[in-house]
Amino acid sequence: MENQIQIKPFSQINLNDPFFDSLKSDYSEFEAWFLKKSKDGSEAYILTDNGQLEAFLYLKVEDDPVVDVEPVLNKKRRVKVGTFKVNPHGTRLGERFIKKILDFTLTNAIAEIYVTIFDKHKALVNLFEKYGFQQAATKTTHNGTELVFLKDLNNYQNSVLLDYPRFRRDSKKYLLSIYPEYHTRLFPDSILNNESFSEIEDVSHTNSIHKVYICFMDVSALKNGDSILIYRTSDGQGSAFYRSVVTSVCSVEEVKRKSDFKSTQEFLNYCRPYSVFKESELLNWFKKTSLFVIKMTYNAAFQKRITRGTLITNLNYNSDIRWSFFEIPNEQFFKTLKAGGVNESLIIN
Repeated sequence: MENQIQIKPFSQINLNDPFFDSLKSDYSEFEAWFLKKSKDGSEAYILTDNGQLEAFLYLKVEDDPVVDVEPVLNKKRRVKVGTFKVNPHGTRLGERFIKKILDFTLTNAIAEIYVTIFDKHKALVNLFEKYGFQQAATKTTHNGTELVFLKDLNNYQNSVLLDYPRFRRDSKKYLLSIYPEYHTRLFPDSILNNESFSEIEDVSHTNSIHKVYICFMDVSALKNGDSILIYRTSDGQGSAFYRSVVTSVCSVEEVKRKSDFKSTQEFLNYCRPYSVFKESELLNWFKKTSLFVIKMTYNAAFQKRITRGTLITNLNYNSDIRWSFFEIPNEQFFKTLKAGGVNESLIIN
């Protein structure tokens, strides 16, 4: 499964891949550490392209104080980002690995994550800071001095990005429908069992925590921090009662109208990095009288997809209205999250 994040034993990963050259240069003990991990059965998240490594992530759960940093981090259960590297190639792959780190942390019911980074890796520092990691200490070894960044998921900062992937209980809630052909590319962790991983490419809108969706229905009610349930409409292979499903939950960053863009180029520059649409489609749509652009964060995929039938029969959704975009009462929203197996710790009380 090329271009997909996989979990592999260290013993099955080629230490001689040129990908690891910079890590060997930064850390003199890297090869010995890697070989030790190979022997003890440790695993890492990787992504390959044409047989070559493009990304590597090793995560470790720790319970002890972190004493090799200044100041010391007191005893607490934490996730350590042991080794993390992504080859930059303009597809925001780093964002998808940040999401993987946070997913792992929440799955293990842990609230803190830390990572050490050399200051020279500016892009990596900026990436972690963007999603709420703050410098908490320094670590000095024979390799040099690294910055220690910490994210406390319980530290609420009232920001869609800094609090990511958590979202607010007191926000307004909506359902937004998306056609299957766009849904698969836009939400790669939310594909259905009968969808092929080959449909998901290593491109910006697939990897990114951020998603841009363009529509022609009035979504001007959406505000920063609002929550959206993503509703994948039927694929036509059966009744919508069984084939249309809620798959994901997102948080709104901002909503723009056509009139907010001063030019076609400004519109393209805004949409291209995170949209699933081709440039030709964007250009044609911008010619229309009105449109809305929703920029949102991809907070969580449902562990269990909830069908339209279940939403109507068990969760009291109104079958008499058009399911394109509508507001959802709080109680209904949280019952839907529970039915979908979404981690309750994602909700900021």
